[in-house]
Amino acid sequence: MDRIRIVGGNKLNGTIPISGAKNAALPLMIASLLTDETLILDNVPRLADVAQLQRILGNHGLDIMAAGKRPGDHEYQGQTLHISAANIIDTTAPYELVSKMRASFWVIAPLLARMHEAKVSLPGGCAIGTRPVDLLIDALEKLGAQLQIDGGYVIAKAPGGLVGAEINFPKVTVSGTHVALMAATLAKGTTVINNAACEPEIVDVADCLNKMGAKVSGAGSPRIVIEGVSKLHGARHTVLPDRIETGTYAMAVAMTGGDVQLAGARPELLQSALDVLTEAGATITPNNEGIRVARNGAGINPVTVSTAPFPGFPTDLQAQLMALMTRAKGSSHITETIFENRFMHVQELARFGARISLDGETAIIDGTAKLKGAPVMATDLRASVSLVIAALAAEGETTVNRVYHLDRGFERLEEKLSACGATIERISG
Repeated sequence: MDRIRIVGGNKLNGTIPISGAKNAALPLMIASLLTDETLILDNVPRLADVAQLQRILGNHGLDIMAAGKRPGDHEYQGQTLHISAANIIDTTAPYELVSKMRASFWVIAPLLARMHEAKVSLPGGCAIGTRPVDLLIDALEKLGAQLQIDGGYVIAKAPGGLVGAEINFPKVTVSGTHVALMAATLAKGTTVINNAACEPEIVDVADCLNKMGAKVSGAGSPRIVIEGVSKLHGARHTVLPDRIETGTYAMAVAMTGGDVQLAGARPELLQSALDVLTEAGATITPNNEGIRVARNGAGINPVTVSTAPFPGFPTDLQAQLMALMTRAKGSSHITETIFENRFMHVQELARFGARISLDGETAIIDGTAKLKGAPVMATDLRASVSLVIAALAAEGETTVNRVYHLDRGFERLEEKLSACGATIERISG
């Protein structure tokens, strides 16, 4: 099993290209099931989760062609996927595929909308809390689907097709919004989603659906209106840049010091996180090429932050911020409001000498002058990169085990960091 070896103490200087957003690429790939024409997606990141979803979609009979680099392409440009769902040969998504990635459960929405039936395994995925699918199922039932759970599978039918409805989510749900949005595009009549998630990835999917002939308005606000159409067609769409990757590298620069250009990043996608970094002592400068992040000489200031749905501070950057705060001058407070059980990185950060105590949903981090390298273990996708951030600033050598978690969400992590002066390498086997 691969590991990553890091020797800390180097400042980061240079340019890091930001990849396409995983959290947009996955639902965009799933949306290809809504049409029998080809959907072309540009700037798709090369990630383990993307490869896994290609296998899942292939199981339904989709043809997926990945176009590699062309002469003159930059090595970090994302791949282009040509996805054709002309012939859906199977409307079942089996446990052995869905159990490896939660987002694959979302295929239930386009399968129901277009084929009027689906049999999808209940999901597995990251070990951060329960993240139940009940809100997704409720939304589909509102649209007229008949659902039952049998032997760990959700069996869904809509014999006459789905019908527009008003969906009122009791709490903001990104997965529920994605599912309702995709299902409603081919439903008869108008659907209104209230208390919809406002994340940029929802807007990106809605933009792509509109290019395919859907009639979606209000994406990015808590009220989305979808007028159903009878058919969607092919389109070409570029995946937006990954705001979580952007924030992660910004925190790595704030942790180590230095000066890095995050090429292709869009500040409006993570303004709340950039504001927190400024408060912590980093200098953030948006420019035509992306975002420049620097910390030269100044120390790291403690902050108090609560995670919140967009446009608040993202839960997917909570672990990275905690790593940064381990070196702050004073005490920081980070409250996790989105997922329970999302502090699994705390005991691993403690191995570096970090001083962190937990009080319910709040972590209190007492900054320390120095961290020491240690063998640590990645526990989930986002938390694992917090260990990399700590290791970059720690004295001596760190080995990060179970890096397959990192490969699910960060494209060429060690290449991007080593190009900016980090001593980091992957050890295979």
